[in-house]
Amino acid sequence: MARLADANPVIIPTHISENFLLDHKLLQSKLTDKSRLLILCSPSNPTGSVYPRKLLEQISKIVAKHPRLLVFSDEIYEHIIYAPATHTSFASLPGMWNRTLTVNGFSKAFAMTGWRLGYIAGPKHFVAACGKIQSQSTSGASSISQKAALAALGLGYAGGDEVSTMVKEFRERRDFLVNSFRELEGVKISEPRGAFYLFLDFSSYYGLTVDGFGVISGSESLCRFLLDKGLWIEVSARYQLLNPLKVNVSKSKVSICLIHLRRLLPIIRYSQDIIHFRLLHCGIVWFKNMQIAN
Repeated sequence: MARLADANPVIIPTHISENFLLDHKLLQSKLTDKSRLLILCSPSNPTGSVYPRKLLEQISKIVAKHPRLLVFSDEIYEHIIYAPATHTSFASLPGMWNRTLTVNGFSKAFAMTGWRLGYIAGPKHFVAACGKIQSQSTSGASSISQKAALAALGLGYAGGDEVSTMVKEFRERRDFLVNSFRELEGVKISEPRGAFYLFLDFSSYYGLTVDGFGVISGSESLCRFLLDKGLWIEVSARYQLLNPLKVNVSKSKVSICLIHLRRLLPIIRYSQDIIHFRLLHCGIVWFKNMQIAN
């Protein structure tokens, strides 16, 4: 999308050891007089990281030094967050309201993905310009969706008891999955503070040779090997993290997924004794619709 707008995207890497949080010093080194838009996502899809207020304040001070730089803040997961983490809206920081476009909606916290309703908040002239573009693409939001959104907002702050109950269930699923994946040899994990994803590092298996398959050269070949064994994992290069893996786990099938991984990963590990690469490649587990058996 940036290139379609004749812009040059500059990808700033984040790391699992730092919970995929942006290094503000690295950000400062990447910004130039040509920089126009900084995109932030907190809570983050796909890493589940949540930016603490102190880090956001450090970023805001850097933004203040670049008068032509705007911040695009994706905060659609703001109500799906796990204590002690807290959400801070970037526009609420001193001097950042006029520099920030906040994007939010009803799809995540209120489970209204099919209603196709979101919104942008920011300085009036920017929002008006966005409206001109939207009117030529999606036209207006459905009146039925807008009525449903009003009902959702009427549940109370942060969705009231309905959303807090859902988030409590998400946390239980997150804890179950984090503990389960930590038991798998060679798998690194960053515990998410928000949203409903896990980002997993399987890089210790790359470079190994599997009898009857060949070398696990990276995330794509690992996905092919697992698919051959009946476990589907999606390669999601769009996240710009060295071809990460995406694992969609729904309902009670999470237990089956873990059983398969416990069986298949040792096959890779012990199939042949060779030197293997340790590049950061990650996988995602989506636990929104997962059910945990008692």
